[in-house]
Amino acid sequence: MEVRESITDSVDAELDRLISRRASQDRRPDPDEQEDLWADSVRRHHERRRRAVRAQWYGWHLDQAERHRRTLEELVVHHEAQAARLCEEPPPSRARARRQDA
Repeated sequence: MEVRESITDSVDAELDRLISRRASQDRRPDPDEQEDLWADSVRRHHERRRRAVRAQWYGWHLDQAERHRRTLEELVVHHEAQAARLCEEPPPSRARARRQDA
């Protein structure tokens, strides 16, 4: 009888080891869990991309505003100079201007 109990105990121990090893190897994620993880990953990627694009547009608009400011300041200076030049000479009368064209 002792032999039989010994064999039974060793078989039980072996089965426990097999079950334990099998359980530790079967760590594949649940497909639903894996899909949720994937969806979260995609959401995070899209959010990072949206922020990066937004930062690029922000920089572009600041740069564009500076370019416009420079251009408009140059235009203002140009027109002020033209107005000052015109104020130095009296404007020609229309009659004189027509005679010079003829």
